[in-house]
Amino acid sequence: MNYPMTRYALGRIIFINGLLMLPSILVALIYGEGWQGVYPFLLPLFLCLSGGWLLSYRKPDKPDFFMREGFVVVGLSWFLISAVGALPFVISGCIPSFLDAFFEASSGFTTTGASVLSQPELLPHSQLFWRSFTHLIGGMGVLVFALAIMPKIESDNVFIMKAEVPGPIFGKIQAKVRNTARVLYAIYLGMTLILIILLIAGGMSVFDSMLHAFGAAGTGGFGIKSNSVAFYNNYYLYYVLAFGMIAFGVNFSLYYALLGKRFREFFHSEELRWYVGCILVAVAIILFNTRQLYDNFFLHLRDVFFTVASIITTTGYTVADFDGWPLLSHVVLLCLMFIGGMAGSTAGGLKVSRITVYVKSALAELRTSLNPNRRVSLTFEHKPLSSQVRSQFSNYLIIYLLTFVSLLLVASLSVPNFISAFSSVAATFNNIGPGLDVVGPAGSYAGLSDLSKLVLSIGMIMGRLEIIPILVLLSPRTWRRI
Repeated sequence: MNYPMTRYALGRIIFINGLLMLPSILVALIYGEGWQGVYPFLLPLFLCLSGGWLLSYRKPDKPDFFMREGFVVVGLSWFLISAVGALPFVISGCIPSFLDAFFEASSGFTTTGASVLSQPELLPHSQLFWRSFTHLIGGMGVLVFALAIMPKIESDNVFIMKAEVPGPIFGKIQAKVRNTARVLYAIYLGMTLILIILLIAGGMSVFDSMLHAFGAAGTGGFGIKSNSVAFYNNYYLYYVLAFGMIAFGVNFSLYYALLGKRFREFFHSEELRWYVGCILVAVAIILFNTRQLYDNFFLHLRDVFFTVASIITTTGYTVADFDGWPLLSHVVLLCLMFIGGMAGSTAGGLKVSRITVYVKSALAELRTSLNPNRRVSLTFEHKPLSSQVRSQFSNYLIIYLLTFVSLLLVASLSVPNFISAFSSVAATFNNIGPGLDVVGPAGSYAGLSDLSKLVLSIGMIMGRLEIIPILVLLSPRTWRRI
């Protein structure tokens, strides 16, 4: 382990996290919250700026930075920014318990959207802004943001992006990693701005439009009203947000292809077709299963389409209490929680690319069993998959399932029933937000024990970083000097 280089990288990340609190202070001043609105951000701001400067003021003599350092920097950074991000909630008294505030901040940065607040509209504007702004920060990744705007650490900072960007495969879209980060963030922020404008055009206030766009962009889904998006009762806003969530669940490299007029690459994406197919099939099944609950078809279609879009993109906005839907619909929604969005998007879950490969592998195994002499070629995105890649996909699934079961066992110690325990782990580990029963769209995570909140907070960070960086932190071999 190159400790000086790790220290240096961590310092820069923490420093940037402090600077990202400045917009919340500006919001407090704009809305006339005075000292009461400003001071909760001053201590965390000072801690981040001073601590970040102390850690990174001196550049290490040995700048070697490899995969191990990348995992460590990413893992530690997300725990640190969640802990510091919780301080404004605690200092302001909006969330007095640090553990509850850590849960809320972790949920924000990991774009989960699970909340301990039952009436978020009671928060001051500055706290509401910070709460939703964490979605925008965490959506593409604060470390990717650091690579985009700060002087480079070394050419090997590709290991940071590999550790933080969600998905089984990270591919550079520019020759330099730093340029890749800038392009990704330019597309990300540009799409967010378009979504804000569309929401304002539908009659939503500028402040509400910004916060809902932050949630949709990061596929986070913190509601700023107790009944989430249902508060607005506006079909236009619902469909704008639904299509917005789906758009942010698409691999951002495909948008780069569109900008480069490589339309064939976009429209021939196999993962994109599977992604859209999953949405259409889920909508059709749930529409059929819930047809007896609705008299108005357009209301029915709105509720189902919005819910499916929100769940598969792991956003978590709600317009209907799907906890009252039939069992089949619950099963479909749970499946969508595990599938998630596309690789290279801001969505969580296993990712559509992995699901596609798993389904193809299962079918190939079945064909081989029926005809042992038959050789079945497995392809993805029109390219053959090597046995090494297939092994990596299979190994990740095993790690994913073992981690999920471990989180479920610990959470079940204090969660009242299996449905609540299973769905709470599924909703947090896959960075979705609302689950079923106690933690359903009409409830919150406030009633869970401190142990459950801590475990689910760790689960959110593990899910956002796809497990490996956190497991690397726990390995004694990681901390050996090189």
